[in-house]
Amino acid sequence: MQTSVQSTKGVHPKLVALLGPLRGQAYDLSTDRLVVGRLTSNQICIPDQSVSRRHCVLELESGRFNLRDLDSRNGTRVNGLPVMRRVLEDGDLIEVGDSEFLFLVNEVPASLQASSVTVQEEELDPTTVFQLPGGGREPGDGESVPPPPYTSDRKAHDLDVLLKINNALTRIRQLEPLEQQLLAMIFEVIPANRAAILLAGDKTGEWASTFGLWRGEKGQRPVQVSRTVLRQAMSEGCGILSSNPGANPALGGSDSLRQARVTALLCVPLLVFDKLIGAIYLDTTDPARTFDRDHLAMLIGIAGVAAPAIENVRRLASLEAENRRLVDEIRVQHNMIGETERLRQVQRFIAKAAPVDSTVLIRGESGTGKELVARAIHYLSKRAAKPFVPINCAAIPENLLEAELFGYERGAFTGAVALKKGKLELANGGTLFLDEIGELAPALQAKLLRVLQEREFERVGGTKPVRVDLRLIAATNANLEDSIRSGGFRQDLFFRLNVLAVELPPLRERREDIPLLASYFLVKYSKECGRRVRSISPQAKTCLMRYPWPGNVRELENAIERAVVMSSGEVIEVEDLPESLLESEPVTGSEISRFHETVQGIKRRLILETVESTRGNYTEAAKLLGLHPNYLHRLIRNLNLREDLRKHSV
Repeated sequence: MQTSVQSTKGVHPKLVALLGPLRGQAYDLSTDRLVVGRLTSNQICIPDQSVSRRHCVLELESGRFNLRDLDSRNGTRVNGLPVMRRVLEDGDLIEVGDSEFLFLVNEVPASLQASSVTVQEEELDPTTVFQLPGGGREPGDGESVPPPPYTSDRKAHDLDVLLKINNALTRIRQLEPLEQQLLAMIFEVIPANRAAILLAGDKTGEWASTFGLWRGEKGQRPVQVSRTVLRQAMSEGCGILSSNPGANPALGGSDSLRQARVTALLCVPLLVFDKLIGAIYLDTTDPARTFDRDHLAMLIGIAGVAAPAIENVRRLASLEAENRRLVDEIRVQHNMIGETERLRQVQRFIAKAAPVDSTVLIRGESGTGKELVARAIHYLSKRAAKPFVPINCAAIPENLLEAELFGYERGAFTGAVALKKGKLELANGGTLFLDEIGELAPALQAKLLRVLQEREFERVGGTKPVRVDLRLIAATNANLEDSIRSGGFRQDLFFRLNVLAVELPPLRERREDIPLLASYFLVKYSKECGRRVRSISPQAKTCLMRYPWPGNVRELENAIERAVVMSSGEVIEVEDLPESLLESEPVTGSEISRFHETVQGIKRRLILETVESTRGNYTEAAKLLGLHPNYLHRLIRNLNLREDLRKHSV
């Protein structure tokens, strides 16, 4: 049995579409269950690929509506935050894919239509305009319509609406829903046909945003606003009432007002601490409706309540945008993606290490993101505007590394036809990053130690010292303590490097971050490769989660890039992943398809039988299988066959 839901005013709660394919439509929540998604069988069908087939559901429980996400691909957000389940409040903004809906208990009537705003250059006759400043000065002799008596019933109604506006504006945190709700409530106390809110931009004469609303109009015609009225209201900081602008000969020739048949208008500025942030504009085209000074006084009071709320929402949006920008700068630029405690420890280390100039030693397996951490430290430091110069000590032959690091003078050796600055000089004022520091030759270790101690060096073939001001960050995947014991690394250099040290966790120790990283790389390479790949199937996610990732984040990135390229649809399936992931030991349960379990079983049996037939001769077994011996060993390792082979050989 379906149950009707009514607010305290006797109307059903509504969903009003603000953005997306359904923009402008309103949905009455008169049932106890409403499903939103892409399927045509849903109560709200959104024809948008960013929306899942069954995306979310609104359900009535104990007299209140609960929003529940239905494991959608892109998630459901309420007031900008992702949710799985939430009790909805009046004014909540619901994001479903690229669409936005406003949940209203105190509804915006369906007869109100959102619209764009245009500002027209008009002239007003002063005899048809009077002003009521915030102090309450009475209108002059130019008033053309005497005010009706302000009855006690009207006072009570106006006060009730003013309280409703105040309560509503404190709960809405998005600008457009706030403006729509505000204008809808203004229509309850002022008999206008059209309304607009215009917010000033940084430059004089520019509008940062405009929002218009029509009463009882079909279509999306713009709300036309007089620039002269706006200029006068905002420059003088006062309210303006024109009771009969059509009677003005100067306006009689105006095409826009003649077509609009404006019979009365109101305009008041929006002020916050004497700062002008915009204006509210109302007009009517119905000769039977008119405005009086009490309407103007009421609008000035509403503007006084609304202006701080509007400014707070704008500031909040600006702060949220800046926060997202900073987070993206740190996380996206440096791929610091993840939410596990191990990664948070690394992020806290970066925050503490960045402001100082101490030498940093970053340790971790290959592919864990050592250079990314080094870049994050640099870009968050006071040296961010200066160069970040990386050099891989293992990638350059020993006989060339010295010249690469320190530079050389002209004629220092054959082929040195000109002076060349080394990486140390190029990093002056900034940061030098030495990757694989454990591969540095002993002679270069001694020279690097002098640079750290004296902040100077000599070029190859040079005699004059060159002074530098730089920060050194080193990284290694080797055990430097073992290298010290074996004599391969200087202990005094280790002490100089190991001032601030951090160990990066391998990906297998922070598996909870794998879905986040995979989603990030999916978006990145979908854009780079021009492919419309939107998600990863549950079976493929299971493969990603169970794989040990010996190559860490770098290997995961390569796997997702390959999957995006190889995918034949909008979803990455198991068969799109690299072979190495499919060769790992299958997990229990039904997460992996029967097909891939069967394929792995066949591989295991074939390898066991072939190795057994060659009596443990892996080279001969690889030849019979048509594989390279190294690949056979990798298959044995990925399929965890060593124990089985050992049993067969006994």
